[in-house]
Amino acid sequence: MDHSTQFDLELIAKYDQSGPRYTSYPTAVQFHDGFNEDEYKRVARESNQTGNPLSLYFHIPFCDTVCFYCACNKVATKDRSMAAGYLERIYKELRMQSELFDSSRVVTQLHWGGGTPTFISQDEMRKLVAQTRRAFTLLDDDSGEYSIEIDPREAQGDTIKLLRELGFNRMSLGVQDFDPKVQKAVNRIQSKEETLGVLQKARDEGFRSTSIDLIYGLPFQSVESFSSTLDQILEVDPDRLSVFNYAHLPERFKPQRRINEDELPPPQEKLDILQMTIDKLSAAGYVYVGMDHFAKPNDELVLAQQDGTLYRNFQGYSTHADCDLVGLGATSIGMVGPSYAQNMRSLDEYYQRIDSDRLAVFRGVELTSDDLLRRDVITRLICHFSLSLADVERRWGIVFKEYFGNEIESLQGMAADGLLSIDDSEIKVMPRGRLLIRNICMQFDAYLSSKQSQGSFSKVI
Repeated sequence: MDHSTQFDLELIAKYDQSGPRYTSYPTAVQFHDGFNEDEYKRVARESNQTGNPLSLYFHIPFCDTVCFYCACNKVATKDRSMAAGYLERIYKELRMQSELFDSSRVVTQLHWGGGTPTFISQDEMRKLVAQTRRAFTLLDDDSGEYSIEIDPREAQGDTIKLLRELGFNRMSLGVQDFDPKVQKAVNRIQSKEETLGVLQKARDEGFRSTSIDLIYGLPFQSVESFSSTLDQILEVDPDRLSVFNYAHLPERFKPQRRINEDELPPPQEKLDILQMTIDKLSAAGYVYVGMDHFAKPNDELVLAQQDGTLYRNFQGYSTHADCDLVGLGATSIGMVGPSYAQNMRSLDEYYQRIDSDRLAVFRGVELTSDDLLRRDVITRLICHFSLSLADVERRWGIVFKEYFGNEIESLQGMAADGLLSIDDSEIKVMPRGRLLIRNICMQFDAYLSSKQSQGSFSKVI
């Protein structure tokens, strides 16, 4: 598979617009309260007919300090005792969710995200895993993908050793930037030594994969400063890197109001940072998987992309396309059967639902046959940069060029610009189209013209 990516400033400027990241289709903008707890229970029970494995996502919302760039659903607090009440509800939710799924359905994927999952104490970590084992069938042979998001400032001492003993075998480390001036501007003071110490500890304890998260577009960043951060990261040779574009949306995310817009790098500097990042990581042997993700050539993501099994969900790219995803905790989103379901966002609402012996699902969507077809098309494009028309026709019983006649017409301009090629058998994304894959996928999105979708998404680059 050709993994090359071509950086064309003129085309990037031409296609500069906002659009979904397609961690789901339909996107969360289409979720509605008509899909409620009862609908979710029905779909969950029906999903048992497939016998597919399960994926569990736990949202731990607490953070000791707030990072000003953050757009996550979190609770910034110094009060560690807040975790106890939250976890008691998680345990109860686990029991209620487990009643919907056959015990024969093994959990092959598990993820703790947040917030800061390691905000909770070691005893609480042990209990959460024990309660999960009581409710669901976890693997004991280390063959699953059990991952956790780590803030290195919250993972000192023997925390990494404990997480490995509990069954975690993958981790992503939040770094963002090593430049002290940038760190101060976004309120995330984090030394290189403590960060890389955690990464080395993970390797020593036998974690199968380590990933580093970086953000470009933060205050005071430049090509030179971000290049320095990348050089320091490359010294420790992580398995994967995620390099995210900072989307400054202070009207939606309150902490971002504490960032001085005058200190943000101008658009051209951001593009230069991105180009430098792609060039440097490619020269270091990393493969651009897509949508901010880079990995070593022998990484499972790259191998899955090569054999056509790569998938995309709310945690990003995944190798577990066959799983039903069960979301646990406030604001979590699950993907079970032909549906998406989201839990209550605020702690008070989440607690109230769980305390009344009800699941916390408050909105979602059940996919139509057209949704499922379009999701398949978008997933293939965003994961594999190519689409076999015959494969889609066989799976869905359609004539592709008749069903998607308008969409193919809308792609002609992109084809003329060299972003992709279209013939009777395939749509293929070209190297200069890879960075604009969201724009290409948007042509198959039936909802983008709807009023509620307007102004809901970040810039594609």
